[in-house]
Amino acid sequence: MSSSRNAPDRIKIVWIYPDLLSTYGDQGNTIVLERRAALRGIPTETVHLRSDEPVPADGDIYLLGGGEDRPQILAAQRLGNDGGLARAVESGAVVFGVCAGYQILGREFGGEEGQPLPGLGLLDIRSGRGEQRAVGEIVGDVAADLNVPRITGFENHQGVTRLGPNALPFAKVVHGIGNGDGFEGAYSGRVLGTYMHGPALVRNPGLADLLLRWATGTDLPPLDDSWAGRLREERLKAVAG
Repeated sequence: MSSSRNAPDRIKIVWIYPDLLSTYGDQGNTIVLERRAALRGIPTETVHLRSDEPVPADGDIYLLGGGEDRPQILAAQRLGNDGGLARAVESGAVVFGVCAGYQILGREFGGEEGQPLPGLGLLDIRSGRGEQRAVGEIVGDVAADLNVPRITGFENHQGVTRLGPNALPFAKVVHGIGNGDGFEGAYSGRVLGTYMHGPALVRNPGLADLLLRWATGTDLPPLDDSWAGRLREERLKAVAG
């Protein structure tokens, strides 16, 4: 994957297929990126891309949300046929997928009857259907090289995800299920997926800033995260009991 993009003077955010992949309020991830960029004086342009529209290859950050089985299957088919997201990744774009969007980024995922269906192959992962559904709070300690504090989110899935040799686990599970192997999510280069809703970037501003750092190629000045910090502490204390 190429990483030769120059730092943009604005960030183009592409919210992929909100008509198919926006079941659990994951559009909040878009709003958080816009706000945290604006507070640093970085202009943003956000495209809400419907599933009948071609994927632009000039975006800086692409977001995929959660969805039910049939919309997930349709989204994977259309994104695969379109090819725009794969071209964007090849040129160094950032991609963040949540739940169904996370599975779509992989090599395969489970269909309505659990049968394996082809994903986009942008992450070296394979997902299937587990025996039990994971529902509830999830907490994890993020891989050290990503420099993101402990994450908190809400998971609601029956997926089991296995990482191949070309993907790294995003976090080690402290509480919850995640991938089903003691880890949560996966990443490779600037492509990152997770089972966390919440929305994930609302609960974890450090994760939002990671995506912005990847997109800009620069360090970012700190922000006053007192409000987000209170939300994080509230959720972490709730899990701790």
